[in-house]
Amino acid sequence: MDAVTLALEIAVQDPAGVRIAREVGAERVELTQGLALGGLTPSPATLELALAEADTDGPEVHVLVRPRAGGFHYDRDELALIERDVRFAVSAGAAGVVIGCLDADGRLDLDAMTRLVDASGGAAVTLHRAIDVTADPVATMHAARELGLDRILTSGGASAAIDGIDVLRRLVEEAGRGIQIMAGSGVDAASVAEIVATGVDAVHFSAKRTVSESTGVRMGSAADGVGGYEVTDRDAAFAVRAALGL
Repeated sequence: MDAVTLALEIAVQDPAGVRIAREVGAERVELTQGLALGGLTPSPATLELALAEADTDGPEVHVLVRPRAGGFHYDRDELALIERDVRFAVSAGAAGVVIGCLDADGRLDLDAMTRLVDASGGAAVTLHRAIDVTADPVATMHAARELGLDRILTSGGASAAIDGIDVLRRLVEEAGRGIQIMAGSGVDAASVAEIVATGVDAVHFSAKRTVSESTGVRMGSAADGVGGYEVTDRDAAFAVRAALGL
């Protein structure tokens, strides 16, 4: 992939992340919260402020719509929630949504995905890493292409994209021009060049660091009152860009 045509997408959780993405020259942000849980749907206020930060010359804001951690097989109530969040994100001004639903057998849920594509009202739709827990990512990619999705975010069926190189390369070959393939998960300055060499259309990375805090009182699953939160790290984001020679 020519570095000139390669798109950069950064997963961010707040307006500060959008500002860093603008500085880095990212084409898109995936707006989310709870990255430590794999990403969850951001709040309406977070979306509002992120869109204001992106304004007219910043990165496109694409909203992850995922109501909970865990798997991607959703019941009726959860699907209704996802559909409403998709409609809300697009009506608020998001350029696209990032979604993924699997059926009880672990295959792409075509009925659910069709419903959500319809709810997007023509905005860009990305299939997220639900593809990476399906038995055959290539077959899933073909199904997503038939549904008219714009792109797929994938690690090639591995926990980290650098370990899914062979599947990423096959996805690129099979996709042709029908759907974009975007590599993500664990992408950093050390791995990005090798990942890009597969021919993917874009790379997705979070460039995050953890801010640790000790409250002395246990909150949720934070052991012994030691917790923290993640933020976008400007230096890490620019390091990925530099590794690509941009």
